[in-house]
Amino acid sequence: MVSHTYTYTVVLEPDDEAGGFVAHVPALPGCHTEGDTRDEAVAMAKDAIGAYVESLLAHNEPIPVEMFGT
Repeated sequence: MVSHTYTYTVVLEPDDEAGGFVAHVPALPGCHTEGDTRDEAVAMAKDAIGAYVESLLAHNEPIPVEMFGT
């Protein structure tokens, strides 16, 4: 099995209502998570990205590739 590394932008926004931070990944529609701290939100986003990509692979769907610097 060939292993690939994917890199995605994670956008963090403060959650003024609940506290903590909301994280979303623009290149992966519906990929959202949250954390009490920035570090926790980033860690949760990494987990969410991994699960998202695993699901795409399991369903033989294409993996989005984020283009940087365009």
